[in-house]
Order: sequence, then structure tokens, then C-alpha cells
Amino acid sequence: MSISAGHVFLVALVTDLATGLGALPFFFFPTISPRWQGAAYSTAGGMMISAAVFSLAEQGLGRGRVGETVIGMLAGAGFYWVVARRVKASTWTVGSLGVADSRQAVLMLGTMFVHSIPEGVAIGVGYATGQIEFGLLLATAIAVHNIPEGIAVSLPLRAKGISPSKCALYAIFTSIPQPLAAVPAFLLVDLFQPLLPLGLGFAGGAMIFLVTAELLPESLERSTREEVAWGVMIGLVLMLLITGALGLLAPTG
Repeated sequence: MSISAGHVFLVALVTDLATGLGALPFFFFPTISPRWQGAAYSTAGGMMISAAVFSLAEQGLGRGRVGETVIGMLAGAGFYWVVARRVKASTWTVGSLGVADSRQAVLMLGTMFVHSIPEGVAIGVGYATGQIEFGLLLATAIAVHNIPEGIAVSLPLRAKGISPSKCALYAIFTSIPQPLAAVPAFLLVDLFQPLLPLGLGFAGGAMIFLVTAELLPESLERSTREEVAWGVMIGLVLMLLITGALGLLAPTG
């Protein structure tokens, strides 16, 4: 069975939409107390650190040299640092959020948006092997992985009063690069495949910097240090369990 660019786009679009499922729990929990907001921030941070290290960086190491992934991580952290400084100087707002909350929302959504690009490339490269089972299984793994990432995106936004439906839309927005990047990677596999280790490291570095610079300080303002530490641990272990389960299904190579 031949694989078309349209097929790759539709599959990657489904992985994008799966991110919105992460907002579903918030339709059943309309309000969040300040203490639980702190726990939400730290849990989201733990999930993002786990995804950055045990999914993105690990995949980068498996597809290239250590130096490529390390350089990518440092570049991602530097990218976030530069963008954060520029956004911090702005005074515009997003929706009903204040200036400070708008800045944090933009940084969160922008970082997760950039992080989705190498995942879309991975889908395209997977299908470019010509093995539809390989591409489909890889895309399925990313789609399932996107659900807890959608939770990580929605948690801090919901804590700021964003409606669950808008949280879902914002989560889907962060994964838009997946269908957009999958098709060029599928058509130009020889060009994109060598860039995967650098791109995956870049995404992981930006996410880790976001967590340490934004989410954890916010969490410490609302919860005790012990509660923050447990939130990070729970989020990290939860994402690690999901990543490990997907590792049993995902193809290697």
C-alpha cells in the first residue's frame, strides 16, 4: 500500500487533536483552590520535565550523537530565555488575563508549540520508511503521549480562570506543528532526518527552562515546598509510566 502526503497529514492531524483531550478533566472540576493551583503547577512541571528527559532527549540520543542532543537542549534553553526577556517587556494582554498572566500564557503556549515541531518531523520520517505499520504505531504513540501533555498545558491555564473549552483549543494549538511539519518531513526525509536529534533536544531544553523559570516559582507561591516536591514527583512518575508503556509498543530504529 502506497502512502500519500495527504494520509500523513490526516494521521498527524489526529495526533494534534488528541492534545485537546487533556482538557477533559477540567469540564468536571470547574473551580480550583489556590492550594490546588500550586499542586497543579508542580504536577504539570513534573510531567513536562519527564517528557523532556525521558521522551524528547532520549529519542534524540537514540537517533544521533550525544553532542547533537546536548547542543539542542542548550539552544532550546537559550531560545526560551531570550523570548522570555522580550515578552516580559511587553504590556499587552491575552483575553481576560492580566499582563503577568498573559506573559506566562504566551511563554507556555509558545514553548509547547515549538516543542511539537520535531514530533511532527518524527511522524513524517516514520512514514517515509515506506512501512505503514511503523508510521502508524509511531503516530499512535505520539497521540497518546499528547494527552498528558494537553493536561500539562491546561493545568496552569485553568488555574488562571481560562474556561475548559478554551484550554482544549489552546492545547490543540500547541500541537498544530505536528501535521504541518509531518508532510515536509515525509517528502524530504533525507533533509529532515539528520535534524531530529538537534530538534528533539531543543524542544526538551526549552520545556525544562520553562518549568524551572515559570511553573515551579508559581507553585511555591501557593503551596508548601513539600507539596510542590510531591507534585513534581507525581507528575514526573505519571509521565514516565506513560512513556514506558508506549516504549513497549513503539517500534525501534
